[in-house]
Amino acid sequence: MIHGYCSPSSALIVIAAPAAAPKLLVAQATCHLAMPERVQFGSADGKTTLVGYVFKSAVSGVRVPAVVMMHGRAGPYSSLAKGVYDATTLSQRNQFWGRLWVAQGYIAILVDGFGPRGYPQGFGRHTYASRPAELDEVSVRPLDAYGALAYLRSRPEILTDRIGLHGWSNGGSATLASMAPDAPGLAGHAPDAGFRAAIAFYPACGLKDHFAAIGYRSYAPLRVFVGTADEEISPRVCRELLTHAGGDVRIQFYKDATHDFDDPGRRRQSIPANADALRDVVQQAPAFFASELAGK
Repeated sequence: MIHGYCSPSSALIVIAAPAAAPKLLVAQATCHLAMPERVQFGSADGKTTLVGYVFKSAVSGVRVPAVVMMHGRAGPYSSLAKGVYDATTLSQRNQFWGRLWVAQGYIAILVDGFGPRGYPQGFGRHTYASRPAELDEVSVRPLDAYGALAYLRSRPEILTDRIGLHGWSNGGSATLASMAPDAPGLAGHAPDAGFRAAIAFYPACGLKDHFAAIGYRSYAPLRVFVGTADEEISPRVCRELLTHAGGDVRIQFYKDATHDFDDPGRRRQSIPANADALRDVVQQAPAFFASELAGK
């Protein structure tokens, strides 16, 4: 199987399965996929109007499953955005996964939870302790995820009971918090009011010690992918939180892979372990969602 996405430079980035090719292949070709649609919708916090970028196929008249995407601590935009924060300056990784989910038959929405709150550039490394409370990944960002879920359910082309959640880093932590039965935005509702399944890439699993006493449980199938050489989060903490978690939760470790192992840029993909991890995860993640979101 070969996956592709259109980069902002209109190059077609092709990722071949390990059996098909040993490396990432970059083919210079013209893309004809539309830019993602910019939309606005309310967070489940009841006060914040969020921005979202909807990736979808040009094919119409067919209802399809969907994926909510939660960006990491650097926000949804490229570090080269230079003050322009729109669909043209989304980061390579967010473009990559948005296009990949479309190629797999989904509609995907990337939620910008930072820009509407005044932090479009996100945050650098080692800033965790100084980040504002209105961006808290345990108490606030899940409300954004559930706002996006409600928005997608309002669109007629979406199969409303087949929506998954996918987050990276800080957004991966928000994904874990969103999948707990007591998640903000879900508490008091039946689990079938929530997401059908979720994927988290390299989340920080401390989660403000919210689960220290009660243990972690996911109300729906959850898959977590972490590199053993991650320099930003603790693989050990993730192992401790998730190895014995309740519900259908599985964690996969990629030996020697770093944080951002799925970033398609040259810097991250020049690390062999990251390239191996990316080749594997572009098989694993779609296969997981296919099994959970395409169900009856």
